[in-house]
Amino acid sequence: MRSVSEIRVAVARGLLTARLSAACAGTASISSRPAARLRKTGVISFSRRVCASRCCACPGSSPDAKRGVVNADPPDLPVTEALPALLPALAEGRNAVLIAPPGAGKTTLVPLALLDAPWLGGGRIVMLEPRRLAARAAATRMASLRGERAGEVVGYRTRLDAAVSDATRIEVVTEGLLVRRLQSDPGLEGVGCVILDEVHERALEADLALAFCLDLQRHLRPELRLLAMSATADAARLGPLLDAVIVESAGRAHKVAVTHAKRDLAAARDLPEALARAVRGALAEHDGDVLAFLPGMGEIRRAQAALEGCGALVLPLHGDLPPAEQDRALRPAETRRVVLATSIAETSLTVPGVRIVVDGGWRRAPALDPATGLTRLVTRRISRAAADQRAGRAGREGPGVAIRLWTEALHRGLPAFDRPEILEAELSGLLLDCAAWGAAPADLPFPDPPPPGALAAAASLLTELGALADGRITATGRRMAVLGAHPRLAAMMLAAADPAEAALAADLAALLEERDPLRSPDAPCDVGLRLAALEGAAAEADRGAVSRIRRAASQYRRRLRVNATAAGDPAPLLAAAFPDRIAQRRGEPGSFRLSGGGGAKLPLADPLARAPFLAVASLEAKGAARIRLAAPLDPARLPSSVAARITETVESGFDSVSGAVLSRRRRRLGALVLEDRTEAADPADLAAALAAAAPIAGLPWSDAARQLQARVALMRGLEGADWPDLSDAALAADRSWLAAHLHGCSRLAEVDKLDLHAVLRATLSWEQTSRLDRELPSHLPLPGGRATVDYTQPVPVAEARAQFFYGLAETPRLAGGRVELRLALLSPAGRPVAITADLAGFWRGAWADVRKDMRGRYPKHFWPDDPATSPPRRA
Repeated sequence: MRSVSEIRVAVARGLLTARLSAACAGTASISSRPAARLRKTGVISFSRRVCASRCCACPGSSPDAKRGVVNADPPDLPVTEALPALLPALAEGRNAVLIAPPGAGKTTLVPLALLDAPWLGGGRIVMLEPRRLAARAAATRMASLRGERAGEVVGYRTRLDAAVSDATRIEVVTEGLLVRRLQSDPGLEGVGCVILDEVHERALEADLALAFCLDLQRHLRPELRLLAMSATADAARLGPLLDAVIVESAGRAHKVAVTHAKRDLAAARDLPEALARAVRGALAEHDGDVLAFLPGMGEIRRAQAALEGCGALVLPLHGDLPPAEQDRALRPAETRRVVLATSIAETSLTVPGVRIVVDGGWRRAPALDPATGLTRLVTRRISRAAADQRAGRAGREGPGVAIRLWTEALHRGLPAFDRPEILEAELSGLLLDCAAWGAAPADLPFPDPPPPGALAAAASLLTELGALADGRITATGRRMAVLGAHPRLAAMMLAAADPAEAALAADLAALLEERDPLRSPDAPCDVGLRLAALEGAAAEADRGAVSRIRRAASQYRRRLRVNATAAGDPAPLLAAAFPDRIAQRRGEPGSFRLSGGGGAKLPLADPLARAPFLAVASLEAKGAARIRLAAPLDPARLPSSVAARITETVESGFDSVSGAVLSRRRRRLGALVLEDRTEAADPADLAAALAAAAPIAGLPWSDAARQLQARVALMRGLEGADWPDLSDAALAADRSWLAAHLHGCSRLAEVDKLDLHAVLRATLSWEQTSRLDRELPSHLPLPGGRATVDYTQPVPVAEARAQFFYGLAETPRLAGGRVELRLALLSPAGRPVAITADLAGFWRGAWADVRKDMRGRYPKHFWPDDPATSPPRRA
């Protein structure tokens, strides 16, 4: 007798399949004992209905099969070995992290295994998938295992598509929709389990959804189960965050022989052709279908063209394909195939028949562009973990080969894992969602905390858009969050003045979120051409992109409750979304300045290259930013939210050519000058501008002015800041002292007429002037006259003819004895004969030699033996 756990494993592995094939003789239900055991264990729930309507044992016989849905027996997949550990952990009320390699079956089997769990109580399971294609494929596969169509017990919901009903209990949703659901239903009523699939990809919305779910579980729904599923072992670090049981499934992949290139490609642009050569070689040397990885649609198209005539069916696989074409790549085929895929086939999807993987080694990843402050897709090398996942796709059905188009040396230098998007993306959407949730990012349990710098930039943008005020969400911000668009686009839709303009804003928002429908890289930048493509007026438009844009626009119109025909000028709406990207032509055609700073360019051949103003929606920041999408803008029609930021100033400035002051009135929007006109200047502005233009060293400095400057500096050193700072640096820093004496002047030449000594003296109070003349006089009284004092020297020097000092026995001091003084004795010709700080010592010593020399030169003058006691002489 087997234990319950053994039965669970056996059932999950497909060992007890209820003999469904044998029951296909028209029976309407399964009554066999094994089938009952299968349902009782609750491991996997399959439909009770068989061939009478939808046979899950006979692919091709049911309506689902004719639509490409494959009904199958319970599959024997590696993840079933992990269920005996996973199911009890969840039953005990624990969160869990399931680590299983790509193709192990975790996406399709685990939700079904949980469906009838008693702890779920008939509640729903919501599973997050990072991609639309993966969400639809997972739901379709699970439904087919139950013999149902997607939309019955198992359904899905993506941004542009949905298949759900009242009966749906497993709902596969994409990341943004789960966050929106949490915002509109913070309690997740009726949901018993949230599964976060492919958490190793660390998408921004997935991290946000995880943080919200954990916050909900901790504060409101402790019974809610959270299950994180990953294809890489680094997800184990989520265990402590979730307080989760870690369950690992080793998988049962076959051996894959991995080869590396002998030389690395010179440039990523050479990848499509190099990959095509590798695929042709692999087709000749190995058996099985080929799965080749390329970064994006452009590379896939080039590789597809290079593989023409290769002898195999070449199929693209990426998220922008119509569902029918996606299904074609995911279904087995009679002919040999080459599937050219983006990283979507890395972990999220299983492509049948693959025995060969050709890996280009590049991927598109979101990254913050410092030039624009926005997240954009960049092409970068994959991590070693991603390379291993891709290689593993070749060993799902038997031994395989993985051909890597890079060297082993380069491989060793690749990062071990991809960086989380939250560390590299623009975070305004995340911050707005957190504000609407009612928690600061720092208070939410993120696997990696958002960088403070990116959060500060996001807060600045949200404040500019009116979504935040003083760090708190506004009523406008709450309306923006409900729309489920990037905050810029949400602000644009809310800026519409009437229903027709709101419909236009919805079209623009959808257009900017999706791929450009005009595929040519040289297409003109006018957004009006894209709007015309939505109306069917552009034959060269990408029909798939147009279809997606129309569907997304319809969703936004429903959220805005608008049913009008789109009409109006797109430029003011774009300006509301991108107020920092209003562009003004600098002079030559094609060169523009942006309101947020910096510049951007357009090719001269672009019809908008000569437009005076543009509202720019998309920039390509490679070197000089190139404008990709824009509309011609009339500044008079700026939206009120942007017009409120216009500043008007009157600036008076010196014109070096005319030597006069010109007054200009300027209206500015950020770095742009919208209007600039000359007008009569206010006299005070004229005086201030002249004062600012006059170089301090070039002012009409007299010796008296410099002496006054030095005297005040000495007093300031003695008595402190009560005395003004009249140094050149201080005079240059604040020109108000000069401007006060320039009223009525209009030209710089008039500054030369100033009496600078009087101007500087006017900066002193009457008391300061009196004290200065008393403590540090400009002239020192002497017995025979007076000496001029030079205060510009390190020690003041009193200078006069030697005869004026007769009768003076000692060197006087200034400022009540606080300032030392030197004496300069001059000959009758005015030349220095001696400089001394000790007059008494000079009279007693060196004077005898000076006297002898002076008597020989100037015999008519009196040269006494003892000048200290001699009466003074004036001549």
